[in-house]
Amino acid sequence: MFCKPSNLLIILCILIANISFSQSDPNLGLNQVSDDTQLNNFELSQDHGLLFINIDPPITGSIDLKINGELKTLSFINGRSSIDEDDIGDGLTFIKMANVSKLTHITVDEMNNAYSFRNIPLWTSIIPPLLAIIIALIFKEVILALFLGIWSGAMLVNGFSLGNLVKSFMNVLDKYILSALADPDHLSVILFSILIGGMVALISKNGGMQGVVNSLSKYAKTPRSAQAITWLMGIAIFFDDYANTLIVGNTMRSVTDKFKISREKLAYIVDSTAAPVSAIAFITTWIGAELGYIDDGMSKIAMDIDATPYAIFLSSLKYSFYPILTLIFIIILIRSQKDYGPMLKAETRARTTGQVSPANSDKEDEPDMEDFTPLKSSPLKWQHAFLPVFVVIFVTIIGLLVTGFDSLKSDLIGLERGIYYSGWGSIWADIPMLMDREMGFFEKVGSIIGASNSYAALMWSSLLGVVTALLISVISKTMSIFEASHWMVSGFKSMIPALIILTLAWALAITTDELHTADFISNALEDSLNPIFLPAVIFILAAFIAFSTGSSWSTMAILYPIAIPTAYAVATANGLDTAYTYEILLCVISTVLAASVLGDHCSPISDTTILSSLASDCNHIDHVRTQLPYALTVGLVSLIGITIAIAMGGGFLVCLIMLLLCISVLFFIVKLLGRKVPV
Repeated sequence: MFCKPSNLLIILCILIANISFSQSDPNLGLNQVSDDTQLNNFELSQDHGLLFINIDPPITGSIDLKINGELKTLSFINGRSSIDEDDIGDGLTFIKMANVSKLTHITVDEMNNAYSFRNIPLWTSIIPPLLAIIIALIFKEVILALFLGIWSGAMLVNGFSLGNLVKSFMNVLDKYILSALADPDHLSVILFSILIGGMVALISKNGGMQGVVNSLSKYAKTPRSAQAITWLMGIAIFFDDYANTLIVGNTMRSVTDKFKISREKLAYIVDSTAAPVSAIAFITTWIGAELGYIDDGMSKIAMDIDATPYAIFLSSLKYSFYPILTLIFIIILIRSQKDYGPMLKAETRARTTGQVSPANSDKEDEPDMEDFTPLKSSPLKWQHAFLPVFVVIFVTIIGLLVTGFDSLKSDLIGLERGIYYSGWGSIWADIPMLMDREMGFFEKVGSIIGASNSYAALMWSSLLGVVTALLISVISKTMSIFEASHWMVSGFKSMIPALIILTLAWALAITTDELHTADFISNALEDSLNPIFLPAVIFILAAFIAFSTGSSWSTMAILYPIAIPTAYAVATANGLDTAYTYEILLCVISTVLAASVLGDHCSPISDTTILSSLASDCNHIDHVRTQLPYALTVGLVSLIGITIAIAMGGGFLVCLIMLLLCISVLFFIVKLLGRKVPV
C-alpha cells in the first residue's frame, strides 16, 4: 500500500506548489468572512520588520476592513494577516474591521527596523474641536481657543507626558500651522482675501464706497430695504461662496451702517446667503466637488440608474430644505422687521444707540484697524467702487471658464484620438465624449465649471480688482501713486487678524483629520439606522461633523461614500421597492449637502464663517453667537420637513407641499418669538 517514489514526488510537488501559491496569493482558497461576524478585538504586532494584524477570535478567511479611510480586503490565517507598510498613515493609523475600530499611533524606528504602537481611545478625537468651540463661545477669544484646540490635538498624537507637553506646544507651529500654510488652496484663499482687502481700502479712500451708499440710498431708504438689497446681492453672486462673502460684506457694510443695522445682522445675511446659494445653484464652484462625491457614492451600489450625476444632483434639490429655507427665513425676518435671541439685542443696540459694532467703545472696537473714511478730495463717485467689484466678478467667471476649458481639453487629448483643439467651440462640442453620452447645455456648463481651478480664478480676479482700484484712484487724481500704495498696503494689513484665525482653523482641521474625528462620529451613528429615519440620522451626523471640523466640503467628502451605499443597503434590506429606494437615495444625497452647510454655519472654526465676520467687520464670536439660534431654528424645521416628506413617499409634489408648510412654520416661529426692532 506504499506509494511509489514517483507518486511521492508528485504529491510533494503539489504540496510545495500549494504552499507557494498561498504565500504569493493570500486570498487563494480563503472564503469571505461575513460582515456580521462579531470580532472582539484586534491588535497590531511586528515580526522581523513586518507588520501584522491579529484578530480575536482567530478566524481564517478574507475580511474587509478600512485602513485610513480606504477599504482593504485582507486574508487571515488563524487570526493573523500581514499589513502593507504603505497603508500606514503618517504616524496615525485608523483601522475599522467589522464592528471593531481602533486608532493607533505608530512610531517607526528606521535604525532598528522596528515599530512601536500606542492605541488612542477613539472618543478622545472629539476633544480638540469641542475644546476650541467651548472656549471660544465662553470666553469670546477665538485665537486662544483655536490654539488650545490644536495643542490638545498634538498632545493626543504625541502622548501625555511632561516632555511631550513641550513638544506638542512646538508642533502647533512647526507642524500644524506650517502644514496649513503649505496647502496651495489655503494660500490662494489668503492671497485672495489680502488683495480684496487692498481693493476695499482703495475704493473706500477714493470715495467709491460712499458713492455706492449715496446711490443705493435711492433704493435703500429704510433698514428693511437696506437688508433686502444686501440679500439680493448675496443671491446675485451665486457662483462662489468666498467671492460672495467678501464682496457683499465689504460693499454693503457702509450702507447697513448708515441705517444703523448691526454688524451681527450684516454678517448673518452675508454668511447665510453665500454657502446656501452656492450649494444649490446649477453652476457654481461647488458643483465639481458635489458631482464627484455623488458619482463615487453611486458607483458603490448595485442599483441600475439611468441618470448622470448632474441629473441626480438636480433631482435631489427638492430635498434641499435647509439652504432653501435659510434664504427664505432671511426674507421673513426682513419683511417682519422682527428678531429674537441675541440678534434682537444686537439690533436694538444698533438702532437705539447707533453703535453698529458689538464693542462697548470705539477703543474696544475690533473692526477697521485703519481709518478708511474717504479723503476730503475724493469725488464720491459710485463708479470708483463698482468698476473694481465688476472686474472681480467678471474675471472670476472668465477664469472659471478658461481653467475649465483647459482642463477638459487635457482630458479630451488624453483620449488619444489624434484630434487638435484650436478653440473653445471644438472642446464644447466634444465634452460628451468624456462621459460617452449626450449632454444638455447646463450639464456641459456644469462640467466646465466643475473642472475649473476656482482658486486660480479668484486670485486672478482679486489681483486685477486691486489694480483697477489703484489705477482709478491715480488717474482720477483722487490720490497720488504714493498715497494709493500706502492705503493699499493698509488694506492688506487690515485682513491679517482674521487671516490668523482662518489659519488656526485650518491647522485645527489637520488635527481632526489625523485623529479621524469624523470617522469616530460616523461609526457612532452608522448602525442606528432605519429606512424612514435614515435621512434624519444622516442629517444630524453631517451637521455634527461639519460643526466639529468646520468644513462642509470635507464633511461631504467623508460622508457621501458612506451614506449612499448605506442608504441603499438599508433600503434593500427592508424590502423597499426600486422607486422608493431611489427617493431615499436622493434625500440622503441632498441631506448630506444641506446639513454640511448647517454645521458650517454653526461652527466658529468654519472658514466661511470666519470670512463672513471679516468681511462684515464683526467680532467673530458675536457673529457665531447671534447666527446660531437662527441656523438651528431653520435646521430643526428642515430636519422635520425632510423626515415627513420621505415618510410620505417623497417626490416633487410632496416635497413642495412640505416646503410650503415649513415656510409657514418659520413665519409662525418669527411671529411667536420675534419682537419688533426699534426703528
